[in-house]
Amino acid sequence: MLSGLMNFLRACWWPSSERYVHTGSDASGRQDGLLWYKDSGQHVNGEFSMAVVQANNLLEDQSQIESGPLSTLESGPYGTFVGVYDGHGGPETSRYINDHLFYHLKRFAAENQSMSADVIRKAYQATEEGFHSLVTKQWPMKPQIAAVGSCCLVGVICGGTLYVANLGDSRVVLGRLVKATGEVLAVQLSAEHNAGIESVRQELQSLHPDDSHIVVLKHNVWRVKGLIQITRSIGDVYLKKAEFNREPLFAKFRLREPFKRPILSAEPSISVHALQPHDQFLIFASDGLWEHLSNQEAVDIVQNNPRNGSARRLVKAALQEAAKKREMRYSDLKKIDRGVRRHFHDDITVIVVFLDSNLVSKASSCKGPALSLRGGGINLPANSLAPCTPPAELGT
Repeated sequence: MLSGLMNFLRACWWPSSERYVHTGSDASGRQDGLLWYKDSGQHVNGEFSMAVVQANNLLEDQSQIESGPLSTLESGPYGTFVGVYDGHGGPETSRYINDHLFYHLKRFAAENQSMSADVIRKAYQATEEGFHSLVTKQWPMKPQIAAVGSCCLVGVICGGTLYVANLGDSRVVLGRLVKATGEVLAVQLSAEHNAGIESVRQELQSLHPDDSHIVVLKHNVWRVKGLIQITRSIGDVYLKKAEFNREPLFAKFRLREPFKRPILSAEPSISVHALQPHDQFLIFASDGLWEHLSNQEAVDIVQNNPRNGSARRLVKAALQEAAKKREMRYSDLKKIDRGVRRHFHDDITVIVVFLDSNLVSKASSCKGPALSLRGGGINLPANSLAPCTPPAELGT
């Protein structure tokens, strides 16, 4: 059965895989088939490695690393911003976050003249409100945009402090050295919002006590209203505003009964961590990685290999596991093109951020090298970020 499927896939998709070749400069990353990667780069607080592999027909994962000024003021603060945006239903929301969230963060940091959890919360809120405005504008021509959304994981390193904010089920894991044993242990820093987690279901049920079907077990997977696994996101307006849960939205997204309060939330879980000299590195990744690797497995792969290419190595390990689960060879999995590839694994984004304790401990006024890089190889020169376009001016 499986060998027959593989022969069919080879016949249909192998020729198209030849279209993808090694391209790009080291500055903007390289492309190898459906894999984009930047094996090594420098940020204000150390080195980083980044990789993205596409499975969907349109890449729904978006990501960025920004290093240098974290506000619109010359006086700072300075540091490193990491964002992983795992979209669903389409790429529109994750792309919107990639274009707007960091700008909002810089704007609020300038107003406060510092970095804080409140600055990050306001940036999330402004991004959510901006996307809602875009949905309102596009609804008459493109109603399905109301059913597009994205997880949103952010890390900000500034003045020796790490801020972690999350919506959905992407994850950041810290590799922490235990001096007594020399081991590097995995410490998960982000809270996840997935209905598969019992405490998350209980939270949702307590917010909607009059709805016995707020979470439904469907095909052995817990889903909010039988539709979606995550309970917090940017977008997914059809589950936040009742006026968008009606025709001409596809019937599969429409609820039988109108809702009075938002079903999904855009309130991020935010935690603040004082970085220590024994904190070695951070692994930011969409759930496509964590479906196949445990936290400790991922940390071990980074720790036991050279820094260069760490993110690409993690992606490869996840793909090898995905192939193994389907009893196929990794080399055959790589030949399957986008779209069909989604039946084997999700889009996967990984950003490994190494922490140089000498640089991390410096004040947030330390400028360091400026950097702006997006997963997929869209590279912006330092200090050339365009101002945020107001939602009213955005086209389709």
